[in-house]
Amino acid sequence: MDEKLIFVISPPRSGSTLLQHMLGAHTEIFTYPEPHLITPIAHLGYYANVDKAPYDHINAAEALHTFVEGLPRGEEDYLDALRAYVHTLYGRMLEPRKESRFLDKTPAYALVLPFLSRLLPHAKYVVLTRHPLAIFSSYANSFFNGDWKTAHEFNPILERYVPAMAQFLRERPVPLKHVAYEDLVANPEAELERIFAYLGLEHQPEAVRYGDRAEIREGMGDPINVKRLDRPVTDSVEKWAAELASDPQKLRLAQEMIARISDDDLEIWGHPRDTIFEPVTRAGGKPVPKPVLNSYTFKRRVMLLLKRDIHKRWHGRVIKRIKYYCDVLLRE
Repeated sequence: MDEKLIFVISPPRSGSTLLQHMLGAHTEIFTYPEPHLITPIAHLGYYANVDKAPYDHINAAEALHTFVEGLPRGEEDYLDALRAYVHTLYGRMLEPRKESRFLDKTPAYALVLPFLSRLLPHAKYVVLTRHPLAIFSSYANSFFNGDWKTAHEFNPILERYVPAMAQFLRERPVPLKHVAYEDLVANPEAELERIFAYLGLEHQPEAVRYGDRAEIREGMGDPINVKRLDRPVTDSVEKWAAELASDPQKLRLAQEMIARISDDDLEIWGHPRDTIFEPVTRAGGKPVPKPVLNSYTFKRRVMLLLKRDIHKRWHGRVIKRIKYYCDVLLRE
């Protein structure tokens, strides 16, 4: 079953949805919006643990280690059991379909790569990188209305994802194909041909125009760009740079984030330290792109407004009271 699985490894907001659409346009590839099958089993306690659980996860992890030690093949038997779980779910989803491959694009997998590559060593791995600050700009503008400080406090994605993926690219515990977002949008036909060759699939150049397909599965959509386009464009490659060039506070935070990432990690990522801010210099004086306003970004703005200081505001007290009554009513 491993050979039928394709994993797109990427941070959030890296352009992975675009790649998912393009690969999903191949007649042999079926894809599904971020199933998150791997992350929970990576944190059962044997390899990693959760910070909080509705059971005693510390004792459970200790018990699991003791149990696995008693199995005839130890850890390999445990991995076989986990493989049976994921093989069943991926396989049953693929079984009634005409496509022969299942593509899973779940950004959180980038943080459990040692586990994933050991669990499914024969799967195909497509690693997508993009200029780190383009990623963070997209993340902050998509989910936090352009507030870089709040976005970073909520999730420092560059400091988490870049080192984890750089280690994977450097050590290559499994065969993989490294794809740069900037190359993908500049030369989509050539990049797709290269990826399909790695996957062992016939090249279908028409997949570049993913929007021509009759069906794009709900849930795959990029809330900002992908659904309104039908093929890759280069508009967003350096759009982030004008944002930093016009805002000293954002630029300072960007410099702090990049300073926390090692030279080796930036180098293998494809954006070395000595050139990483060059687009900002080129962007000086260019107009800052206007934020996109659609139903998705409007909902996010409303949610952020409601969440701000929620524990000190009147609606926070109302929501807590409603939650209390819900907990009482739903309690077994």
